[in-house]
Amino acid sequence: MKPPPAILCIGRNYADHAAEMGAAPPAHPMVFMKNPSSICGDGDTIIIPRVVLERGPQVDWEGELVIEIGVAARDVPEADALTVIAGYRVANDVSARWWQKEGSGGQFCRGKSFDTFCPVTPLRATAQVPDPQSLTLRTRVNGELMQEASTSLMIFPVARLVAELSRGTTLLPGTLILTGTPSGVGMARKPPRYLAEGDVVEVEIEGVGLLRNAVQEEQ
Repeated sequence: MKPPPAILCIGRNYADHAAEMGAAPPAHPMVFMKNPSSICGDGDTIIIPRVVLERGPQVDWEGELVIEIGVAARDVPEADALTVIAGYRVANDVSARWWQKEGSGGQFCRGKSFDTFCPVTPLRATAQVPDPQSLTLRTRVNGELMQEASTSLMIFPVARLVAELSRGTTLLPGTLILTGTPSGVGMARKPPRYLAEGDVVEVEIEGVGLLRNAVQEEQ
């Protein structure tokens, strides 16, 4: 899959996920980025690289709704934000937690940007998704339900995110915006549960698509 010009991501955009990570809901969108080279497609294999394996189990799933920008957009009013969206995708914001929390000076980008750590489904056009805030997201690992939530629970909805991210900044066509994940990630479980060789992760958003990826450890 061709890398997008940018992958912007929103952290803690569901209050229940912020709580399970021991954090308060943010007052403003919490923005970080993934390297565009982390992109891969439905059916591709998530490869856990050796540099991640050196630190032991740490690779987590985060099912998310994705916005794809359709036209160059800057200073877009919230009321017009949906008009600059080409469509939506399903993503798994795969995350190496040690690298996210400790290995990169407190910055998220490195732990989120390893190759294959951003699988996404094909684009579903805006016209086919009448209301991006009324979708049900489910994540399963080896068939076991891990996450289930409605996009209506987003702290910052789709239109607000596009408006905020375009303030003073041009969002290029093809830019992807990952809108955040609900509760149910592996790190927050007791004990934590992380992805390993042979696992299969499925993220489904009704009306948008089903993303399925097997997991492999780099040899």
